[in-house]
Amino acid sequence: MNGRRGTTFTEVTRVACDPATLFELSLSIDAHVDSMRRSRERAVAGVTSGTIGLGETVTWRARHFGVMWTMTSQITALDRPRRFVDEQVRGPFRVFRHEHRFEPDGDVTVMTDTVTLRSPLLGWVVERLLLRPYLQRLIRSRNAVLVEKATPGRGVGGH
Repeated sequence: MNGRRGTTFTEVTRVACDPATLFELSLSIDAHVDSMRRSRERAVAGVTSGTIGLGETVTWRARHFGVMWTMTSQITALDRPRRFVDEQVRGPFRVFRHEHRFEPDGDVTVMTDTVTLRSPLLGWVVERLLLRPYLQRLIRSRNAVLVEKATPGRGVGGH
């Protein structure tokens, strides 16, 4: 999706584990920090370690594009172990919404990340040419760490 509502993209990762394991890892502040070491992302307010829950917030600070950013997200929907949504309540985007879905498929879990964003500057041009590819790489990198934590020694599933 592009245009006035923003840009939406989806990443699908298949993981050889049960949905509940991956769901809990995805709500883990500590696992997220591990997955974002490159940008030195850290939780600085709200829930700063352990598992975040419905209605709770976390404020992240990280370096992206050579600039320190601060963003506060809230868990706005939670249906354990199938789905949760985090949304920016303060930060650099006009809109940032990340829906996480976990569906069993035989012996694997299909983890689907759907991100909707609106850029504060230059709209769809920045969204499509800069933010979307950058955020897709971040999601893939994050998911690779989650897969490793969920399936030690087994490796990463594709999309």
